[in-house]
Order: sequence, then C-alpha cells, then structure tokens
Amino acid sequence: MFERFIAKRILSDSPGRKSGSLLHIATTSIALGVVVMILSVAILRGFQQEIEQKVTGFGAHLVVKSYDMQEDYGSNPVSRTRVEMQRIEATPGVAHVQCYAEKGGMIKTADQIHGIIFKGVDSGYDSSFFCNNLMEGRFPNLADSTASNEVLVSQRVAGQLHLRAGDKMRTYFWQGNTYRARAFTVSGIYCTDLSDFDDLYVVGDLRQIQRINGWSEDEVGGYELAVSHFDELAGTKQRVAEQLGYDLALTDIVEQNPALFSWLRLLNSNIWLIIGVMTLVCMVAVISSFLIMVFEKTSAIGVLKVLGATNRSIKRIFLIKSTSVIAKGIAVGDAVAVALCLLQRQFHLVRLDRESYSMSFVPVQLDGWVLLFVSAGTLVACWAALFFPSTFITQVQPARTVKVS
Repeated sequence: MFERFIAKRILSDSPGRKSGSLLHIATTSIALGVVVMILSVAILRGFQQEIEQKVTGFGAHLVVKSYDMQEDYGSNPVSRTRVEMQRIEATPGVAHVQCYAEKGGMIKTADQIHGIIFKGVDSGYDSSFFCNNLMEGRFPNLADSTASNEVLVSQRVAGQLHLRAGDKMRTYFWQGNTYRARAFTVSGIYCTDLSDFDDLYVVGDLRQIQRINGWSEDEVGGYELAVSHFDELAGTKQRVAEQLGYDLALTDIVEQNPALFSWLRLLNSNIWLIIGVMTLVCMVAVISSFLIMVFEKTSAIGVLKVLGATNRSIKRIFLIKSTSVIAKGIAVGDAVAVALCLLQRQFHLVRLDRESYSMSFVPVQLDGWVLLFVSAGTLVACWAALFFPSTFITQVQPARTVKVS
C-alpha cells in the first residue's frame, strides 16, 4: 500500500530527529496512561470484591426476617417450613439459602467484660468465609445431634479477653427481666480486618439461641440469601420480595452497610476522574507528536503534493504512523499493567494499614473486559484527537515548501 510504504520510509522514529524523540515520548506517555487507568480499575474492583466478600461473610446479600424486631438483636421467630421459604429457594438468581438467629450478650472473664452479638447457625451454613479467615483452631462442629458448645471468636476479641483456641468462655444473654448464662469453648479464632464486625460477632450453634429464647426446632431468626451475581442484586431482590408475606421484611447488603458502599461509590467517581485525566494526557501526547511530524516534514508533504498525492492520501500517511505509536503505547501499557497486577496478587507487594482500609494489602481484580475497554477507549480517543491537527496538512503549499536548486 502506497501510504503505508511512505509512512515507514519518511516518518522515521530514529532518536536523531525531533519527531523520533517525541514519538518515543508519546509512546511512553500513552503506555503510562494505560497502566494508570488499568490499575485504577483493577484496584477499585479488587476493593469492591474484597469488601463485598467480607461483609456478606458476616451476613448475606439478602436477609429475610420478621418485621417485629426487638432491641437486643433478637426477633420474632420465622418458621423454617413457611411456604414462602420454599419458593425463595427456587427463585432465579438465588444461589443459597441458610437460616440463622442473632442475640445480644456479653462475655465475662475474670477482669473484663465485652459486648457481643452471638450469631447462631446450623449445619447447612456456608462456613467457607470464616474457614478462609481462620487464624487458629477450626470452625465449630455443628453436625452433632445435640447443641454444640463450640464458638468462633475474632482475633480482636480474643486479644482483648486473652482467649485462645480451646479456652472456656462464660457468656451472658438478657432474656426479659433476667439473664441466661452459657459456658462455651473457643474452637477457633478468625480475623477479617473489618473492625466493626470483628469487635462484635461470635459464631456458634443456632440451637443455643433457640433454647435461650424458648423457640422450637422449627423456629429461626431469619434467612440469609446468597445471590448468583452481585450485579443482579436489585433484580433478584425484587423477585424474592414477590414471594414474601406481609409480615416478613427483606433487606439487602447495601442497605445494611450504607457507609461501606458509599465509600466504594466515592472511589468509583475518583476512578472516572483518573481515567479522564489519563486519557487527556494520551491525547495531548499524540497531538504533539503528530504536529511535530507535520511541521518537520512540510518539505516532504510539498513534494508529495507536486507528485500528485491528494490531501486525503497524505493525511492517511501520518495517521498510519500515529496509529502505530498509539498501538505500541497501548500494547506496552497493557503488558506492564497485567504484570504488575499478577505480581501484586501473588506477592502482595503494596501493603495497607488494616485499621484504616480493613485489609492488609491492595487487592486487584483484573479481567479481559477491563483491558478491552481501556485499550479500545484510548485508541478511539486518540484517533478522535487527531481530527483537527490533520487539517494542517491541507494548508501546506508546495510553492512555499519545495526548494528548487
């Protein structure tokens, strides 16, 4: 192709020329811009996924319980055998249903008292979250025919009360105008870095709460629902709500933790700002290199016009060279960003303060759609930026630029 041949021959990017040096700078600028954009999106998605997994580990995407809540983290019981519950399990988008109950109480040691929320679960509970965050011991054994006295406590609570796996723990629950005491054994210690939850939650056998509240085996505090895809939470919630009776309340994870998800939404807006600024930097770099090439090659443009080349053909020559610069910058940026993401995921090179960020390292979540979106968006934006600079080619007059010896 004529334009491609000319672009390769006369638009050299050798360092000895101004245009060559600027082309290298433009390529580097585009690569850095792409790296920043990809890392920004990957880190945001990593934070969102990590926070979502931790918060839903303590609760669920959706929670069904009685409207009539009490002040001590108890509630009027819900029957396991309600017709609505059977329909919920078959609702599209619902991946898992498990029953639970919560009750407020306090742990008392020889010299300290600590308030807690005792979360009772049964053998059908998905314990993978707590098992993945175990620091010591194991998850309580809930498969026996009798109520288990084993509990799981957080590392923060264990540290404050000087507890270790295997220790006995005295716990008191208010029930009406009196209290009920229970002796538990610490089977395991977990740590999620979510201080608001780690300071409160103790996980144990649901049958302990049933006994304290005087419930039957059929009665539970409510149901926790895991959805198949978090992005479809609103739609799944609507379908579940259609199955519920008037005496049941349905809440989702965002409603239960507004502060955390507001923080993530704020991060979202910052990411779009970063993407916008980096895209602008890439566009400026491409425009600068394009104009320098045009100004440096005005004599060559004049010669091409004398030989019969049209303005459209000459524009295409410079656009081909600019496209190669853009493509090279995007390719380098993609490769560097993927390498950095893999290194961070494997070795956790960038660490965080647990108290401030609820995690000890920067999480990253990268997929092919992010690479495609950033690469295609950068290419389109840079191409669009070349529209107006390319009009300078039409203003080159052969009579003024071609020197006759």
